[in-house]
Amino acid sequence: MEKVVEEKSTTEIFTDKTSEREVAQDPARRYASGLYPRGRNCSTLIFLLLLVCSVANALTSGYDGSMLNGLNILPSYSNYFNLNPVTTGLMTSSVWVGGLICSVIFGWVTDKLGRRVAMFWAAVIMLIAVALQTAAQNIAMFVVARIMIGFGITAAGMAGPVYLAETMPSKWRGWALAIFNDFFYIGALIAAGITYKTSQINSTWAWRAPSMCQGVFSLISILILPFIPESPRWLLHQNRFEEARLVVALTYTDGDETSPLVQQHFDQMVAILALEKREGRQISFREAVSTKSNRKRIWLAVSVAIGACCTGNAAIFSYLGQMLDNAGVKDTNTQLEINVILNVWCLAICLFGTCLMDRWGRKPTALLSTTLMTIFLVILGLLSKVYGNSDFKPGVYAAVATLFLFQGSYSIGWTPLMCSYPPEVLHYPMRASGMGIFQFVNNSTMLILLFCMPIALTNIGWKMYEINAGWNIPFIVAVAYTWIETKGKTLEEIDAEIEERS
Repeated sequence: MEKVVEEKSTTEIFTDKTSEREVAQDPARRYASGLYPRGRNCSTLIFLLLLVCSVANALTSGYDGSMLNGLNILPSYSNYFNLNPVTTGLMTSSVWVGGLICSVIFGWVTDKLGRRVAMFWAAVIMLIAVALQTAAQNIAMFVVARIMIGFGITAAGMAGPVYLAETMPSKWRGWALAIFNDFFYIGALIAAGITYKTSQINSTWAWRAPSMCQGVFSLISILILPFIPESPRWLLHQNRFEEARLVVALTYTDGDETSPLVQQHFDQMVAILALEKREGRQISFREAVSTKSNRKRIWLAVSVAIGACCTGNAAIFSYLGQMLDNAGVKDTNTQLEINVILNVWCLAICLFGTCLMDRWGRKPTALLSTTLMTIFLVILGLLSKVYGNSDFKPGVYAAVATLFLFQGSYSIGWTPLMCSYPPEVLHYPMRASGMGIFQFVNNSTMLILLFCMPIALTNIGWKMYEINAGWNIPFIVAVAYTWIETKGKTLEEIDAEIEERS
């Protein structure tokens, strides 16, 4: 790598056929030069705008999951569509069909058009889908809207974390990426509160009103996007080096492009990306599995999807009402109240988990989270078996308390890891396409689980928890022996470590 940097200057390495004069004369390439004021607290302002715009997408995702949880509890929703376990599974899981479609094609959009443009189109698709869902007249119309919502959520989930990972300074990157997914629970809490309030409406607006409110977060994202810069690594890949240097300066030193810190990070980015270009690495699925190091990166990314989906959270994600029925809590209002309180609890725990992950490390946090989840799943299954059809209140309370402890165990690890670890372990040529593979695994797994879960909970009940706890054990072993630690390292340093270990 040092040899490459010595042969040419950073500008020459990366631009090849593009002169500085051509760059300066191109208005598109001077896009960032006058848009952002340099000066004190400029980096803080950019940091906040980046974070708010990105987490608006996470709010949408959290809102959607909690809203469906609430709708599945509401009699007005199930009666309007005349739902049974199969159609309930279809309407809940169809969102992941859209996610599957998006995961195949949206990586190209993110790489071709840029991270900001990709986030814009994700928000636009969400607004259209929300309008269709709110106006749904039958199951087919609702399912089509859910598929579109799944597409929009996955698109935002691909572009947002990639954008933050490539733009944030390394000292803030892990925290910012974890916060991205922590805001899932703020969206979930808002949805739980709205659904609880609208449940008293004696019409279809009991479920249409929460659907309509879902579009607010996408609108916020669209309004902020014009005021935030593009990813510096994407700009470099497009030979737009002046803009890339400015973005690095804006995020590290309040816009001071003469700072040695800016030059150090800029040169590091240029050297790595120039080497990747010279080696002719392509952003494709074939490239993603062509070498041992790339297969390692893909495993590290998709293992997060497996952990987030398969360790037991799928049932609570959308079928809390049915789980509470199994635990002995039958009243609709009580279930909706528990949904609100559960989201407050999870938000507090995931914020603590974010601090823990950034101080303790990604790998130990994942192991702690999964181990605790496994223990509480076993206990929840046993309590549901003994007290699920009982009037013994202490037993019912114990089951609900265990449900809270289980969800807290998930939130302390997998919530912050979901959007922080995958973009960290994927290098630039495969970061967008690799996130597509990650989202494909995540969406396909959730599609299967959420379609089957209401059927499984109806037919085998508490045994489902014990089965789930059983398959967590080999996953804990896999994380312990295959994960690498990314805490406190730049993306380029993580890339080098994966290459050395492969």
